[in-house]
Amino acid sequence: MPFPLGDAALDSLLSDDVPLGDLTTHLLGIGDAPGTMTFAARGPMVAAAVEDAARLLALAGCTVETFTASGVALAAGAPILAAHGPAGALHRGWKMGQLLIETAAGIATATRAIVEAARAVNPDAAVAGTRKMVPGAKALSLKALMAGGGVPHRLGLSETILVFAEHRAFLGGEPPAATIARLRRGAPERAAVVEVASVEEGVTWAAAGADVIQAEKFTVEAVAELAARLRAVAPRALVAAAGGINAERAGAYVAAGARVIVTSAPYTAKPLDVAVRIAPA
Repeated sequence: MPFPLGDAALDSLLSDDVPLGDLTTHLLGIGDAPGTMTFAARGPMVAAAVEDAARLLALAGCTVETFTASGVALAAGAPILAAHGPAGALHRGWKMGQLLIETAAGIATATRAIVEAARAVNPDAAVAGTRKMVPGAKALSLKALMAGGGVPHRLGLSETILVFAEHRAFLGGEPPAATIARLRRGAPERAAVVEVASVEEGVTWAAAGADVIQAEKFTVEAVAELAARLRAVAPRALVAAAGGINAERAGAYVAAGARVIVTSAPYTAKPLDVAVRIAPA
């Protein structure tokens, strides 16, 4: 597991779902009855956020067993976890625990499909998830992306250098080589990534010293042309193909010469169903 969501975030989920107690369980008078709750994959999926769901159920008052881990590919029917405790605790943690795994598994499974498609062509290809996530869901989205074999493209604006046309508009026509030199002086340990909209722009910035040329919404043919030209003028520059690339197209972009697939596609993947069973102990 790359990092935990943290008890504060999990407590917030529980409080949002059960702010002032569980009225139904209270009125039925079953809150103290011992029970067991099991989670299982309803269909094939890559497990994700399993550890966080287990911790959430523990915070709800359950004792939890886990049968798998985030990043593991599961077959339909495979057990994920079991929780034991009073019915009130089981019902309190049920839906949020289920939603954590379902949402994260959708992202992780979509990511794994892109990773496998890219690495079938080049085992060294990387799939990088953008920061274009559902607002407020960054931590869960990143955990799921990484469980699927992806890596973060950018965690935010603070830790990476990515020069967009929207930055260059303010540079007053400064030559690309001068811009790259300024970036090198300011942060010599960071890679300079430049997003371009055409093959000619990519060649110009690579020749100026950019480490990575991010080809935004290029066709496969344009990526192939860019990669071929960079081999002549800047052989160390990497090509990153960006623009919501999915599993159906990832292999073609890697074959064309992209070393990195930059995508936001997994973040909108449909959640995958987790079957939940609750029964008296």
